[in-house]
Amino acid sequence: MILKRLTDYLDAHKVKYVLIQHSPAFTAREVAVSAHIPFREVAKTVVLNIDKKHILAILPATEMVDLGVLREALGTVAVRLTSESEFNVLFPDCEIGAMPPIGSLFDMDVIVSQSLTDDEEIAFNAGSHRDLIKMSYQDFEGLVHPKVIPFTAPRHVRTNLFAGGLS
Repeated sequence: MILKRLTDYLDAHKVKYVLIQHSPAFTAREVAVSAHIPFREVAKTVVLNIDKKHILAILPATEMVDLGVLREALGTVAVRLTSESEFNVLFPDCEIGAMPPIGSLFDMDVIVSQSLTDDEEIAFNAGSHRDLIKMSYQDFEGLVHPKVIPFTAPRHVRTNLFAGGLS
């Protein structure tokens, strides 16, 4: 299953992390409450299709993807959200909406919201709606080597935005 593959990967790369198991939670707010961590530390994974290639976009749960800003930052017009019907093929051992943001596990590139880099820690779903990994953002960045770009807006802004992933 994905949890073992994920923890084996983290262990092999000597990354320090905490595995938090909690009652089933399907939104970032529920995850934060169930896991007793601040909402702003929960990162969500949104799967995008950019120029016909799937990538993982990682952002704070307090923000939303701004597709217009993302298109401009990447210099492309071919950006769309990956449909949930595609998730079973892309993430066969993950529960829908609970993919961990470790692109190498899925042979995908990763982009990270500039705003997420300000946090000391990051917490994310570990393949299920009951398991969470918490680690330092610095270790996450060193492991994943994401492209860091600004592509989000605060969740209260609703113009041309998509919440995606955990809400």
